[in-house]
Amino acid sequence: METAQKILVPLLAILIFLGLWEALVWINNWPDYKMASPSDLPPAFMKYKALFISGGWETLWRTVAGLVLAVIFGTGLGMVMGFSRIARAGLYPLLVGFNAIPKATLVPVIALVFIGQYDFNTVLMAFLISFFPIAVSVGIGLSTLEPEYRDILAALGASKFTIFRKIALPKTLPEFFGALKVSVTLAFIGTNLVEIVSPHGRGLGALFLSGQTNSDYPLMFAVLIALAALGIVLYYAVVALERIFAGWAERNPG
Repeated sequence: METAQKILVPLLAILIFLGLWEALVWINNWPDYKMASPSDLPPAFMKYKALFISGGWETLWRTVAGLVLAVIFGTGLGMVMGFSRIARAGLYPLLVGFNAIPKATLVPVIALVFIGQYDFNTVLMAFLISFFPIAVSVGIGLSTLEPEYRDILAALGASKFTIFRKIALPKTLPEFFGALKVSVTLAFIGTNLVEIVSPHGRGLGALFLSGQTNSDYPLMFAVLIALAALGIVLYYAVVALERIFAGWAERNPG
C-alpha cells in the first residue's frame, strides 16, 4: 500500500499539472506559437525522437560526470571545513561569495579560457554549480559531531579519515543525501547553461536553441519537459541510493 502510494501520488500530481496546463492554454485560446500545450508535445517528441535520444544522452552523461566530481570535491572540502575550525572560518566566505556569482556570467569566461573544450566546459559548469550544497552539508554535519566521539577515537589512535568513515559519515548521510537532491537539479542547470549560453551543437540545449531559432514552440516546450523528466529520473536514483545507505534515518509520520 505504501509503495503504491509513493508511485501513484507523484503520477497524479503530474497529471493534475498537465491538465491545468492544458486548460490554461485552452481557456486563453493561445496558439502554439505563443504557448504550447501538453497535447502539442507528443508530435514534437515523435518528429525529433532521434535528436531527443542523442541529445538527452549528451546532456545526461555530462550532468552525471559533473555531479560525481561535485560529490568527490564537495565531500573532501566538507571534511576539511568540518574538522578544522580555521579552515571553516576561511573557506565559508569564499564559498558564499563564489556561490553568489550568477553562473551564467561564468559560462563565457570558461568558454574563453578553455576554447573548444566543449565537453570539459559543460562538465566543469555542472560541477561548479552543484558542489556547494554538498560541501556545506558535510561541513556542518562534521562540525556538529559530538566532540566526545572524536576524542575517544583519537585517543585510541584513529586517524581523522577513520573517524570520518566510522562515525561522522553515517551521521552526515541524511544531510548529505538531502544536499545531493538539490545538487542534482543544479547540475542540470549548469549543463544547460553551457549548452544554451555557449552553444556547441550538442545536448538538449542545442535542440532548444534550434526550436527557438525556428519558432518551433512545441519543440522548445518538449525539450523543457525532457529536461524535467531527466531531472526526475536522476532525483529518484538519488532517493534509491539514500534508502540503501541511509534508510535508517527515514521517518514515517503516523
